Amino acid sequence: MKIPPATSAFWLWLRRSTATLMALACVWLLACYSLFINPPVFDADYLARVDADAVVVLGGASSERLPVGQELVAAGHSSILVMSTTSTPGNVDADRLCRRPAHESRVCFEPDPRTTRGEARALARLAADRDWDTLIVVTSDYHSLRAFTNLSQCSTADLVMVPSEPDHGFLEWLPRFVEESVAVTASYLRPVCANRI
Repeated sequence: MKIPPATSAFWLWLRRSTATLMALACVWLLACYSLFINPPVFDADYLARVDADAVVVLGGASSERLPVGQELVAAGHSSILVMSTTSTPGNVDADRLCRRPAHESRVCFEPDPRTTRGEARALARLAADRDWDTLIVVTSDYHSLRAFTNLSQCSTADLVMVPSEPDHGFLEWLPRFVEESVAVTASYLRPVCANRI
């Protein structure tokens, strides 16, 4: 039985389209691995030489991020620990610490809105008010590039990003890849701060 030319052309188009989409998906996954699992904004050798004005722990996943920030303070990178408070389920540990009596070695701020963009603006104002020139910023590895992009759009402070590592399986990474890809793109298309604070 002879296949009509239109049907043959359709199957050829479908095969080529599928191959193209699979190739693009592979390129996207490789880019996501490079940008979000192995973030290009972290330099361990440079971190070892940094004395910062403050160690900042961004909001969310505080059970993962806060211990890293506390270790950096204990290692002498700074005497000040700064935490974002969000009153959200993922930030319970940092929020609990911020409810303790005030202490000169602990600074808490509440971003408005409670997003990375809100944190960038709030932290830039805090750094400007306190004349902080160098900040070590702790956040999850997948979030490091977006946080660095947003913070550097708002602040003139030198930023040293330190990623914490979430315990994610492959299926948990895919939604993160999508979210971060969209958010990083949005950071460039719609900068957080028109002018640095």
